[in-house]
Amino acid sequence: MQLNINGESRNTNADASMPLLWVLRDEMNLTGTKFGCGVAACGACTVHVNGQAVRSCVTPASTLVGQKITTIESLGTPDKLHPLQAAWIAEQVPQCGYCQSGMLMAAAALLARNPNPSDADIDATMTNLCRCGTYQRVRAAIHRAAAAMKGGAA
Repeated sequence: MQLNINGESRNTNADASMPLLWVLRDEMNLTGTKFGCGVAACGACTVHVNGQAVRSCVTPASTLVGQKITTIESLGTPDKLHPLQAAWIAEQVPQCGYCQSGMLMAAAALLARNPNPSDADIDATMTNLCRCGTYQRVRAAIHRAAAAMKGGAA
């Protein structure tokens, strides 16, 4: 099966029922996407499919042929961080960091469709779980990134 991952056409011989998470991690060596719960509850495995946040642990890879898959590896680069990554650092969001790639991908999808989210918008969209409880920092970082993306101070 051929998948479009981070703008590249990638081939895999993975079983059609294999969840995208395992294709990314085990077949493509893209390990930024994390396994958390395996039942789409925690969000550690969040990636984008055609710009929408999707839980990759329960999404069969075969259903994504012809779709545009984006992982945390293409959100930004070490030399040019995405505004969310810069805001995450400025707001000191990560503690253990395990859930952060999924959080960042969920937040990026939110800002792509709503460049000026309210606290209520953020709370309704960010259903990812963080055992460290950094939800207030996540909210502050999303507001900071939204301002930076509009050309305001970060």
